[in-house]
Amino acid sequence: MICKSVISRILCIIFLSATFNVFAQFPPPVGHPGTKAIYKDSSIIIGWAKSCQVERGFIDISDTNKTFGGSNKASYGNIYMTADTADNFVLSLGDGGSATLEFASPLANGPGSDFAVFENSFDDNFLELAFVEVSSDGSHFVRFPAISLTPESPQTSTFDSTDATKINNFAGKYRGLYGTPFDLEDLKDSVGIDLNHIIMIRVVDVVGCIQDEYATRDSQGHKVNDPWPTPFNTGGFDLDAIAVLHFATEGVEERNENFQIYLFPNPVSDNITFANKSNSKISFLISDIYGKTIFSDSFTGKASIDLSSQPSGIYIASFLFKDGKSFNKKIIKN
Repeated sequence: MICKSVISRILCIIFLSATFNVFAQFPPPVGHPGTKAIYKDSSIIIGWAKSCQVERGFIDISDTNKTFGGSNKASYGNIYMTADTADNFVLSLGDGGSATLEFASPLANGPGSDFAVFENSFDDNFLELAFVEVSSDGSHFVRFPAISLTPESPQTSTFDSTDATKINNFAGKYRGLYGTPFDLEDLKDSVGIDLNHIIMIRVVDVVGCIQDEYATRDSQGHKVNDPWPTPFNTGGFDLDAIAVLHFATEGVEERNENFQIYLFPNPVSDNITFANKSNSKISFLISDIYGKTIFSDSFTGKASIDLSSQPSGIYIASFLFKDGKSFNKKIIKN
């Protein structure tokens, strides 16, 4: 005969096993023990995304006739906002919108996390989330197995909070200037992808609506519940930047060439200097955030450009190398 104490222990084990997924906790917000957040100036960052393509989503996927500022889709920011360092200047994706970013060299599956995605949340609780996908050929993308243990109801309203310890492998888990890391090892069993030759990363807004018609689901089939609706030009996930932690070794020569361009000071008030350590001739142009070219030239070694007459704001410096490769870097004009 089994004593009551043994039966109680067995029942307790069964109960704990059955409820583990409900109470499972993931890494906490910035500043808490066990956080995985990566600050924008971390020494483990060795590069940043250099170019971006975007497909904007609606400001309200449930009412595509709704507009803000004359548009029914998110319109804040532009693709140049995502180039180079995280700085809280962002590209808003809207409901279900996506951004696909490329890099100076392929990324690789190194020890630990391999890249980090930055959003611009103003605190640790107002979190707008996105799925993250990678590709090694530019056409086939594989999504990270994201998990949301946020209750599926009630709807997280427009400015409500999300508990970071209940979400995993979603971009947007951490506040502005702190990136959410991703480890390519999580995709080791995926088909049709070379984890040591990742050339594109795609960020896809989760929508966040819990209505069956519009809901998006995590890798376990849970509806992803985050602030919704966000019927503004800034709606949806706000992409700041993607930092690289591991490049593929095959891209070292290309990467070294690109990273021999230095800009200083940045932010700048008057004269900004471009320095080319390799002493090869490089063409460049500087444009405003609307794509209008304000200066273009070429240089070898070093060049100083006077920006004192330009209004304060964000500018994009685009550099073109002799082999046809190029990359962009943001300039902040005070």
